[in-house]
Amino acid sequence: MIPSRIYVLDSNVFIDAARRYYAFDIAPPFWSILLNHAKDGHLQSIDRVKVELELGKDELARWASGSFHGQFASTEDDDVI
Repeated sequence: MIPSRIYVLDSNVFIDAARRYYAFDIAPPFWSILLNHAKDGHLQSIDRVKVELELGKDELARWASGSFHGQFASTEDDDVI
């Protein structure tokens, strides 16, 4: 059996989607699909991305803090450069 892949999304994926092609008011299904794939264990992000997204104080920041909140893995015990 092939192990399931987990995709780790960087802040740019979220920011570009929200500000360009998949704004929340234009493409709500995009954000729902991200949530569904994350809940299924196929994608996630890291806590440092969440911090960066929250700096925006916009709809993306609210989404990251709310709906996607549990999908940010902690890097507290990892050496990430």
